[in-house]
Amino acid sequence: MTDISHDRLLIIDFGSQVTQLIARRLREARIYCEIHPFQNVDDDFIDAFDPKAIILSGGPASPVADGAPRAAESVFTRNVPILGICYGQMLLNLQLGGKVESGHHREFGRAFVEPTGTGEGDPLFLGLFATGREEVWMSHGDRITEVAPGFEIIGTSPNAPCALIGDRTRRFYGAMFHPEVHHTVNGARLLKNFTDLAGFTGDWTMGAYKEEAIRLIREQVGDGKVICGLSGGVDSSVAAVLIHEAIGDQLTCVFVDTGLMRMGEAEEVVGMFRDNYNIPLIHADESDLFLDALEGVSDPEVKRKTIGKLFIDVFEKHATSAGGAKFLAQGTLYPDVIESVSFSGGPSVTIKSHHNVGGLPERMDMALVEPLRELFKDEVRALGRELGLPESFVGRHPFPGPGLAIRCPGEITAEKLEILRKADAVYLDQIRKHGLYDEIWQAFVAILPVRTVGVMGDGRTYDFACALRAVTSVDGMTADYYPFSHEFLGETATRIINEVNGINRVTYDITSKPPGTIEWE
Repeated sequence: MTDISHDRLLIIDFGSQVTQLIARRLREARIYCEIHPFQNVDDDFIDAFDPKAIILSGGPASPVADGAPRAAESVFTRNVPILGICYGQMLLNLQLGGKVESGHHREFGRAFVEPTGTGEGDPLFLGLFATGREEVWMSHGDRITEVAPGFEIIGTSPNAPCALIGDRTRRFYGAMFHPEVHHTVNGARLLKNFTDLAGFTGDWTMGAYKEEAIRLIREQVGDGKVICGLSGGVDSSVAAVLIHEAIGDQLTCVFVDTGLMRMGEAEEVVGMFRDNYNIPLIHADESDLFLDALEGVSDPEVKRKTIGKLFIDVFEKHATSAGGAKFLAQGTLYPDVIESVSFSGGPSVTIKSHHNVGGLPERMDMALVEPLRELFKDEVRALGRELGLPESFVGRHPFPGPGLAIRCPGEITAEKLEILRKADAVYLDQIRKHGLYDEIWQAFVAILPVRTVGVMGDGRTYDFACALRAVTSVDGMTADYYPFSHEFLGETATRIINEVNGINRVTYDITSKPPGTIEWE
């Protein structure tokens, strides 16, 4: 999808680690926006994108350093509202004739901004400064020392005399702080005020997106056939149902059962798509193939690559048997698109090999259909609800492509996988019974590659230990462990030990990300 008819807001990225949060805040206010690296935004791009407003993001560089990133001059002559954030504020001021200097007092963390006399009544301040000041989050080492012609200082903090600047005539504004982060208490309101003064109506809804997506899928595919690799996760499920609504039986889904799924998951996926949606589905039960290939493998990266290669081989075999497909559907999301190109134009660093079908289009000579590539994860869930998917699918926790293989450190065996499935089912049942499922980003059990001595009844046991993992997160990039009560943990441990043969010890992982990752491998 590339043809979006809504009013558009352009976010020009100068390398801030929190630029994605700007887009998330705006999408929450139903504003359609896109992030693009500064060096890709030239005059032709701006003409084609036709933004209704522009935001200049923060960034790690000093705007007065040699070779520092700059915005195209046409950004400032477009006659649309502009908001500069941190680096973007200083760049806005500098490129329009003001001054910025390094070497002043740095400011990182919480600060308080107060409006100046000239700022009172500004439309940017609607609903703000009710107590006379706003708590914000600063992260800067440079400072504006002279505002550009036409600008006024409309807000100040102890270490940022030009914390907020504005040119009401041109509707150009700059904030030294970061309104997109949750530490800026009313930052979302400031961003909403900016889009209001720019004339946005908040018409970015999943209902409208669904209709546009269906139209664009039909235009792209025509009477061609589409193959979709179905994992049972939220992204591929929503993509499949959306595409099926657009083109019906021209879509065939291939569900590869690797034998590494959770308890009852394969049956649930197949049942939903065959029985509820009547979508043509190939159920490829290849569990023996995958488990044989993983026998004796303990290195996590080798596990991932082995699973990824086998998945591609199996998918290709069954997709070919379906015959005549010209298109491959993928559940690519907007964060994947953003992260594929850094602000300097280079590829993102690969931390782990990812299990997906990204290598298939070149091998199979198929064009990609990616109807979710403008959406964040929470928007995909909203679209799923719009499409009528059951909440058990839409609201489910993320599940890794390699499945239980990376929740089984060390060598994988059928016995360990069965123990893990049962323990994981008990744990998730406990979380649901206590009404905690929707508070948690992701929860699972890992079976550890150690056996421990225990006592059950009058006998000695020598069974596996397991670790419970549960985290809270916004997007999975950072995470904190969930603060279960001791009562919950004790009750859960008792259930697992009593109900799952093979486990006699339960631990709880309280590592945050960073330094740990969410998954164990």
